[in-house]
Amino acid sequence: MRFKFISAAEAASLIKDGDIIGLSGFTPAGSPKAVTHELARMAEEKHARGEHFQVGIITGASTGDSCDGALSRAKAIKFRAPYTTNTDFRKAVNSGEINYTDIHLSQVAQRLRSGFLGHVSMAIIEACEVTDDGRVFLTSGVGITPTVARLADKIVIELNAAHSKSIIGMHDLYEMERPPFRRPIPIVKPSDRIGQPYIQIDPDKVAGIVETNIPDEARAFHDPDPITDKIGQNVAEFLAADLRKGVIPSSFLPLQSGVGNIANAVLSALGKDPSIPPFEMYTEVIQNSVINLIKEGRIKFGSTCSLSVTNDCLQDIYDHMDFFRDKLVLRPSEISNCPEVVRRLGVISMNTAIEADIYGNVNSTHICGTKMMNGIGGSGDFTRSAYISIFSCPSTAKGGCISSIVPMVSHQDHSEHSVNVIITEQGIADLRGKSPMERAKEVIEHCAHPDYKQLLWDYLKIATKGHTSHSLAAALGMHQVFLNKGDMRLTDWGDF
Repeated sequence: MRFKFISAAEAASLIKDGDIIGLSGFTPAGSPKAVTHELARMAEEKHARGEHFQVGIITGASTGDSCDGALSRAKAIKFRAPYTTNTDFRKAVNSGEINYTDIHLSQVAQRLRSGFLGHVSMAIIEACEVTDDGRVFLTSGVGITPTVARLADKIVIELNAAHSKSIIGMHDLYEMERPPFRRPIPIVKPSDRIGQPYIQIDPDKVAGIVETNIPDEARAFHDPDPITDKIGQNVAEFLAADLRKGVIPSSFLPLQSGVGNIANAVLSALGKDPSIPPFEMYTEVIQNSVINLIKEGRIKFGSTCSLSVTNDCLQDIYDHMDFFRDKLVLRPSEISNCPEVVRRLGVISMNTAIEADIYGNVNSTHICGTKMMNGIGGSGDFTRSAYISIFSCPSTAKGGCISSIVPMVSHQDHSEHSVNVIITEQGIADLRGKSPMERAKEVIEHCAHPDYKQLLWDYLKIATKGHTSHSLAAALGMHQVFLNKGDMRLTDWGDF
């Protein structure tokens, strides 16, 4: 091989204070692990000597603990975009230690190409294979890899033996042009392929190859519970009803699903519903539940950016690649999340809310309007262009002390104009074609927890009447009561 093999520490030493590094992967799937871990160790040593050392990090989505966690604990991150799920990172962001830019995931690659996010000094890419002429075969996640590999001054490749080379051929890698006169993306069904199974890099930019054998830092999710199961059943009931009415064609439509316990419960319920035919996914993340449904024949095909599955599930895919090869494709995030394609395919989007208000506005990112949870991720990419956009959440949180249905969201990520349906374990609020007051009645009656229904009805009584009725003094009153007293149920509108 023409490329030099170096250690992770040697690769990290090539990164200088103030550099911006771009990483492969999407969620911990396909993210670098060895070099970022050594970078954190190097930063700690420099800080101990009184030297300043921080870098900017741009990724496809979240990463594993060996990146976001280790670098946050080492206080080595100055700037980060666009999404994360790490607890230590979250604490650093909310304490003001890290400048965090939350971006729609479909937009990250274009913003990099346009220079909005600075210049990428080094790309760190996880691969299962690389050839002398610069063909790099990726692993379980793609993200913004084609773009950072092309833009970076230097490239370090983590050649990870934990990933089977049987995954070669599963990727469809295509980088969009910069405007103007950008060509349409020729995807008319989830299984269409438009690119190459590898990224072509300039061999002269490769600073070295780091050999590793580190599994993805996969996140495990909680087992379903009665609430998530009921939410899943409600989503399945809603889609089955639209299918019977002909709103959804008899062949069904591709689905997008977010990440987490609720998403798994929803997909499980859809898989069990005999009235819903086998369907396809056009989504950004595939979890264990999707793989199980593919094996059962309930999902026909999955287009994604990431196999964000547990390691035993990933190994099962590798062991049975002859079965999965024509049922999965991995794409860059600007393609997997592209609103143009989402609108064309008629994707039904299903995402999770932190809170929703009575008029249909949704908060996906901030607790009580100030504390970042994770980020908007790809939910906005899909919601605005979806054939039907669904948000779901439990009706309460913190043992009932927080209502997820409030008069006004404390932070708005998705407006009432984009949100079609809100679903909790209490029921289904179909907001399509309804005025603000009709939406408010639908959400309170069908989605609010019984402990909070009367409180929300009483809010409408004190609201200043208008097309959208609100009391500006009381709109965030339930949040303020929670911050002051620890329980939204103690709200007394007379105090406002």
